[in-house]
Amino acid sequence: MARINSPAELEAFRSNLISGRDPNKTCITLCSGSACHASGSREVAASIEEEIRKQGLEGEVELRRTGCHGFCERGPIIVIRPDDICYFQIKPEDVPEIISETIRQKKIIERLLYTDPITNEKIIQESEIPFYKNQGRLVFGSNVQIDPKSIDDYLALGGYSGLSKALSQMSPEGVLEEVRTSNLRGRGGGGFPTGRKWAESRNAPGDMKYVIVNADEGDPGAYMDRSLLEGNPHSVLEGLIIGAYAIGSTQGYIYVRQEYPLAVQNVNIAIRQAEEYGFLGKNILGSGFDFTIDVHQGAGAFVCGESSALMTALEGKAGEPRPKYIHTAVKGVWDRPSVLNNVETWANVPLIINKGADWFTQYGTEKSKGTKIFSLVGKIANTGLVEVPMGVTLRDIIFKIGGGILGGKKFKAVQTGGPSGGCLPEELLDLEVGFDELSKAGSMMGSGGMIIMDEDTCMVDVARYFLNFLTDESCGKCVPCREGIRQMLKTLTNITQGKGKEGDIELLEQLAEVAGEAALCALGKSAPNPFLSTLKYFRDEYEAHIREKRCPALSCKELISFYIDPTRCQACMTCLRKCPSEAIIGAKRQIHVVDQDKCTKCGTCFEVCPSRFAAVKKISGEPVPPPIPEEARTIVRKSKEK
Repeated sequence: MARINSPAELEAFRSNLISGRDPNKTCITLCSGSACHASGSREVAASIEEEIRKQGLEGEVELRRTGCHGFCERGPIIVIRPDDICYFQIKPEDVPEIISETIRQKKIIERLLYTDPITNEKIIQESEIPFYKNQGRLVFGSNVQIDPKSIDDYLALGGYSGLSKALSQMSPEGVLEEVRTSNLRGRGGGGFPTGRKWAESRNAPGDMKYVIVNADEGDPGAYMDRSLLEGNPHSVLEGLIIGAYAIGSTQGYIYVRQEYPLAVQNVNIAIRQAEEYGFLGKNILGSGFDFTIDVHQGAGAFVCGESSALMTALEGKAGEPRPKYIHTAVKGVWDRPSVLNNVETWANVPLIINKGADWFTQYGTEKSKGTKIFSLVGKIANTGLVEVPMGVTLRDIIFKIGGGILGGKKFKAVQTGGPSGGCLPEELLDLEVGFDELSKAGSMMGSGGMIIMDEDTCMVDVARYFLNFLTDESCGKCVPCREGIRQMLKTLTNITQGKGKEGDIELLEQLAEVAGEAALCALGKSAPNPFLSTLKYFRDEYEAHIREKRCPALSCKELISFYIDPTRCQACMTCLRKCPSEAIIGAKRQIHVVDQDKCTKCGTCFEVCPSRFAAVKKISGEPVPPPIPEEARTIVRKSKEK
């Protein structure tokens, strides 16, 4: 491929590229993100290629291995275009039938379609499936159409036209003003206005400035940035190059977790391709603008997601935060002006430049514009990645897109914003999703993690879980974070173990206040949020744990007991055979009893007891009924024999 030296050459190349592609040609797009790889996507791809060859369809049918489609629990997913036929959970053995029936004979294989759990209707087209239909996929939508290893696929969808426009039709100040007018806010957690950050760096003294992609995504259950970088790396590169042009930078970095090997591979391929085509390097598109990008792999420390800690790690030092008396936009990497935004933020930039700030601001709320990608996980029917306009309600995300709570259970809370976020209860389900709205409610947008919890979730234990994570991830540099979070964790652990005492809640509030005010970086300052939000909305659970030694959710192991109801036990021996600690006493046709001294409270007996009997009971905060005397057991046994 010859280097593209001007916007005119780019458009000529794009036109030639599109004209050489048949829009009516059958194309099987197969999700090949990390999640689908774990479900067997590689094997499915090999089977498709082999079957196309076997059935003599080379040249007639194309296989395109794309990035993540979003509906991760249903992978591997294929969409057959141009008919938009969508099949889920494909196995290699399904492929011959797909090729011979659907590709050759245009027949639908119903068992592979999505079944609506409410109407029981089989849905053929991807765009009609509620999970996809109720989203607004401005940033993530291209993932399902392009091979991330093919720059031509990206160009065919209009890729690098935003860069071309910026370099040929706009000044750096004009680009900056367009981003500022769009009110794009950072998608990495803080929601800081992107245009303001860029302006601060542009106006900072010094000739050498840096732009950086933060792909150090460490929130439990979150993988939005990973999937974007895996599935559409050129969109991130294009945004980064535009940002560099706006602030006057000639060097960029992508800081990515080492645990993301596919993302690292795809972004390195994308950089090489962009260099070959002339979108990186010297005199980009004949504009006189020079820019290069290096990839830096992080060691996986959660604290390196914080801007100053990331920049310290980029310098080759231990990833520890530093005081921000001067913003990193002014003194960042090697004390030079540095603009840091996360993957999703950079991917929004080409859209804004291409379509304009007015187009972007039609989506969202007054102060939160555009869309946001969320990782929807937990006790919910449809898990995966969803992209919605800012301003949509939590209820719509959880029930319209997510399909509601698993197993017919009752919704209890949604945790947003990662481990430093907060938990919001049922009465806030109609809250509009936006940076300020979530903050006012006691949570935060964060990078976009969204964990759904049902009625069986103990909110005290949820706070303990996240404090445990943050204790491990604290760099230990400052006392309020290192010791304050540790003491909060110790107190919360005692409460969940039935060792809580009066005054513990007040102690936790004091520790939270000190950490929030005095910690050095955002990790320590926001670490108390899981406790503060659960206390705000679920204080009764804290009080039950402390005063009654009871876990209302029947979740905390040290506060629950199992016993077998003699009036319901059918002596089927299922629990006896399955109990790993041999704590069930009984025999055939003899009512069973749980030996409380041997019971490890693993819950196996509760899980395996046939639902039609429901003989095993779980209780908390009340005495276990004593085993029935042998005489009574004999009477019951004889009555059953009769």
